Amino acid sequence: MSTSLLLVDDDRTFSSLAASVLTQEGFRVRTARSLHETRMALARESPDLIILDRRLPDGDGLSFLPELRAQVPGTVVLMVTAHGDIASAVEAIKAGARDYLSKPVELDDLVLRARRAAEDAQLQERLRRAESALEGRRRLLVPRSPAMQKTLRMLERIATSPRSPVLLLGETGVGKEVIARHLHLLREEQGPFVHVNCAALPDTMVESELFGHERGAFTDARTARRGLVEVANGGLLFLDEVGELPLPLQAKLLTYLDKGAFRRLGGSTELTSSARVVAATNRNLNEEVAAGRFREDLYFRLSVFKVEVPSLRERREDVLPLAESLVVELCAELGRRPVGFSAAARERLERYPFPGNVRELRNVLERALVLETGPTLELEALASGPRGSASPTDPDAFVVAGPPLPLEEVERRYVRHVLERLEGRRMDAARALGISYPTFLRRLGEE
Repeated sequence: MSTSLLLVDDDRTFSSLAASVLTQEGFRVRTARSLHETRMALARESPDLIILDRRLPDGDGLSFLPELRAQVPGTVVLMVTAHGDIASAVEAIKAGARDYLSKPVELDDLVLRARRAAEDAQLQERLRRAESALEGRRRLLVPRSPAMQKTLRMLERIATSPRSPVLLLGETGVGKEVIARHLHLLREEQGPFVHVNCAALPDTMVESELFGHERGAFTDARTARRGLVEVANGGLLFLDEVGELPLPLQAKLLTYLDKGAFRRLGGSTELTSSARVVAATNRNLNEEVAAGRFREDLYFRLSVFKVEVPSLRERREDVLPLAESLVVELCAELGRRPVGFSAAARERLERYPFPGNVRELRNVLERALVLETGPTLELEALASGPRGSASPTDPDAFVVAGPPLPLEEVERRYVRHVLERLEGRRMDAARALGISYPTFLRRLGEE
């Protein structure tokens, strides 16, 4: 993939000559001759590299640099300064420029520095992708179970269609994000993986987060900002808990899915992004559509490819290998020497139904590594069966004693009960209850 370059210089002769030489070197070059033209060019596409002259007809490139860094933080900037103006060069580097060139610019020097900057940017991108792929609990083991093997074969076929939306369905904790990352990694040459938890986005900020905003679009919008749809250009945008998106934003997402085009909040220019959208939910979207909380046309558009991620109890063959892999990761995180499982622990892993799926498995193992100090793990916490199967006399059961209470108070108590069962993990409690995070806070009495 060639490097996109924006050359900002008001000298037409130099600009034309430099653009021609850089194009011959394999760069995709666009030109701008003022700050106004630069802003317009950035609204259309975010380049990999910008060569920015300081003296422009409508302003100082050095003063523009902070705005530029805020709008396109991943873009490499080479600053062009007057001959001998060392102070400006130092100031440019402090403001975020990668390098500087002194006028008169030698074309050989320009090409050399552009190449070097492009190589640095590509290296940083490869490192970022590697870190993203290795970031906590993201590794997908080769499955043994037929159900999971079938899912992965389907993902391999889907990967050949880089723009088509995908809808991941399954219980909470089955690893839908891991599946989305695996789909992303099946295509080597592509842009970033961007994860968005729709349930955690405030209603007032969700449009700005996804689609970006222009300067002055709202009170605190002091500079223009790219949205996550734009950041994910060429890659994959993972919309976790997509059922929590407000209805007005669902319409804008549908437009993007249909046309690959969108507008920033407060903007009039139509922008494009080639990011593939992968959405996930543990809700029944058919019920959400029937209740009027989710657009039917968006549901149909998202489910071009609908992938059911099997629960852990449906792939029993994967439990032990997965547990062994997680223990290795957790031992490294906790600074503990690697340990294995006793025969009793292996039997418990094989028999336990794991209603909380992979997330519950990881929590059980982490707790055991902290509390069990022997040479092998016994996993005694699994011996009594899942906590969700409580009898009326079970201390974990939810019991409302005393005189009848208003339904609102019963709901509040049950929300607190679920939160306690899940050890204070609020997002998990909201998911378990099947309600949005803001609704969870209201039921909890904290909003």
